[in-house]
Amino acid sequence: MMDEDTSTSTGGGVKLFFVRLSQMYQSTLDRWTPHTRMRWAGAIVIILLFLLRIFLYQGWYIVCYALGIYHLNLFIAFLTPKIDPEFDPYENDDGPNLPTRSNEEFRPFIRRLPEFKFWLSITKSTIIGLICTFFDFFNVPVFWPILVMYFITLFCITMKRQIKHMIKYKYLPFTRNKPRYQRVGESPATTK
Repeated sequence: MMDEDTSTSTGGGVKLFFVRLSQMYQSTLDRWTPHTRMRWAGAIVIILLFLLRIFLYQGWYIVCYALGIYHLNLFIAFLTPKIDPEFDPYENDDGPNLPTRSNEEFRPFIRRLPEFKFWLSITKSTIIGLICTFFDFFNVPVFWPILVMYFITLFCITMKRQIKHMIKYKYLPFTRNKPRYQRVGESPATTK
């Protein structure tokens, strides 16, 4: 009887520890959410540390190649709309489709992979890749120029296909020049 009580309380303690750890992790992510530039600066620093380690130790090219392919996959998901007009079975439905004519109402571009999840995935994967460089098991000897040429070819083919898709369905995944509307009673000179 007593063994069951101690095992239950120990199991609850472990579960409580992981719940608390998960809450702390989520709280930290929530605090980082509004700081877009700082988040990306940190991600770039981690990527540069990873590349510096690869360059200095002249190894782990397979890890670097796999990480590059994963980052390319994330980038493509970041550039594509959430509802792809090419594969939308409800094309005639009144759902949130991209505008196809210039006189249609402006609808914001909704990404398949939101910016925060894009940043989080890149940061996590780069940290995992950096950790992999500390183990010789992942340092598989390969002729790295072949990997570089294959990655460049894959990048060019993928981006060409993505740009053709963007041109065909007339969408731009960046909102730099999105329309800005005036407030009532505000003159055009005061808007930026």
